[in-house]
Amino acid sequence: MNNWPALPTFCLPELIAAKQQTQDRRIRIWCAGCSSGEEAYTLAIIIREVFPDAGNWDIKIVATDIDENVLKLARNAVYGDRSVKAVPTAYNKHLVATVTGFRIDPETARLVRVEKLNLNDAQQMKAMRNYDFVFCRNVLIYFDDESRRNVVNHFYDALNSKGYIFLGHSESVGRITSAFRLKKTGGHLLYTKD
Repeated sequence: MNNWPALPTFCLPELIAAKQQTQDRRIRIWCAGCSSGEEAYTLAIIIREVFPDAGNWDIKIVATDIDENVLKLARNAVYGDRSVKAVPTAYNKHLVATVTGFRIDPETARLVRVEKLNLNDAQQMKAMRNYDFVFCRNVLIYFDDESRRNVVNHFYDALNSKGYIFLGHSESVGRITSAFRLKKTGGHLLYTKD
């Protein structure tokens, strides 16, 4: 299920409108199993593109993974041609050419914090709280059923009320837990926390 387009067109505007009503100017996004960080930086680019007032908000994207090698790549925020070939031309301003490829523009990169985290470590997972969005795409397919259920339950606890979880194409929250509510909007099927 590809529900990514729902983020800029529906989920983010909905969240911003709700937070403006409460004077809460924080947006928290967790990219779990972030690998080398492309997804986290893509989210940073999307936020800066679709939310012109982002600079006046406290926005943090926490990118986590267990593998120190990929975390080092994520922290460097430098990517080769292959990683950026699908980036729309309008977003090129977020890429700075280097001798080895492209670096994420510092103003965009500053939204992302990279941390080591084991999704199977209950203590580490319990520390993850107050997120508006959780992205964990194409990671849970490597877990057994019990581990998958435990991780998704931790994601539920990590989310704020009305928060959204985004999984990969072949993953379905509904097959793992009934805790999330299925929401249909703009042709997208989304899972949210009530």
